[in-house]
Amino acid sequence: MARTLPQPAREAIEIVPVLQALADPVRLELVRELAKVIEPRSCALGEYDVDITAPTLSHHWRVLREAGLTTTFVEGRTRWVELRREDVQARFPGLLDAVLA
Repeated sequence: MARTLPQPAREAIEIVPVLQALADPVRLELVRELAKVIEPRSCALGEYDVDITAPTLSHHWRVLREAGLTTTFVEGRTRWVELRREDVQARFPGLLDAVLA
């Protein structure tokens, strides 16, 4: 059974951390990649076209999760990530569509 890493509840997602997370070009690209799929994706470095190290990618995933933009699931040694599209849409209608356009 997968466990979910700590993340803010829907009602606790705040606009400033969300915008700060999305302001970074690498994190914005990661969110764009996640927005293309419905299913969770692996957090592994080889899954994304970004020129960074694995520890840096891990940092970016943490920032996105703590801002409330993503959910991370852990199954054994594998981590899966998905965009919290519905939660972000409920808090800030149209934000993701505008940022991803």
